[in-house]
Amino acid sequence: MINNYIKILLLLLILSTCSIGYDFSQRNRIIQESYATVRAVTPLELKEMIDDDVELIVLDIREIEQRAEGTIPTLNTYEMTRGQLEFGIMEMIEDKNTLIVSFCRDGPRGALASRTLIDMGYKNATYLQGGLKAWAVAGYRIRNGLGRVVLNTEEEF
Repeated sequence: MINNYIKILLLLLILSTCSIGYDFSQRNRIIQESYATVRAVTPLELKEMIDDDVELIVLDIREIEQRAEGTIPTLNTYEMTRGQLEFGIMEMIEDKNTLIVSFCRDGPRGALASRTLIDMGYKNATYLQGGLKAWAVAGYRIRNGLGRVVLNTEEEF
């Protein structure tokens, strides 16, 4: 029994020292540069664009397993993982003047995707500030396997 506790303690010690050794400053710098150079669209702005039938593409760049959380209900929602963006986007969206709003769960990958799109020549690439979470917190509907749902922020059901 004591041997098991010692093994677990050693494993935790090794894992904690491994995570201390990682330097995330490079990643954070790239994300911050993307936030600074790419135009953000708030959930309210995107909702108004969708309601006003503005021609746009909402680009979900989350991983496939994250899509079960739901998506923004619009007729022009495209799905492509962030890792496949450079390989497939030009076939998916040929017109480089198309308004594209990229989104992920929280925002960083959406900003990175939009920055990549701009680097690839897409002139109107933006991202959803705060991602799908911000959309849901703002009270807007999400389409998932249950239909269209709204986040309930009340503690009691």
